[in-house]
Amino acid sequence: MAPEAALGAVRAEAYRIPTDAPEADGTFAWTSTTIVVVEAEAGGKTGLGYTYSHAAATGLAAGTLAEAVRGRDATDTPACWAAMQRAVRNMGRSGIAATAVSAVDAALWDL
Repeated sequence: MAPEAALGAVRAEAYRIPTDAPEADGTFAWTSTTIVVVEAEAGGKTGLGYTYSHAAATGLAAGTLAEAVRGRDATDTPACWAAMQRAVRNMGRSGIAATAVSAVDAALWDL
């Protein structure tokens, strides 16, 4: 991709994947896993990123984080990451915010 390819659309979707059988780790049991898939577009290309998180991460990725990176140089992933960190500062950088940032960041690196 050419340097200074402006980031355009950032899309996110959540998918619930059922497990074959109940699973547990000694502290919690579950029967499905949610994966949040993010696509980021720039320079006629699409990058793909994902995270295992709550479906609430989709709104954060496609909303707040998309706004933070839209129009930025897609090849400057450190600047995009910093912009996303600033965007979630008052929400708390851990938890769902961290997983949403991770998925968008992975999509940007994939570009």
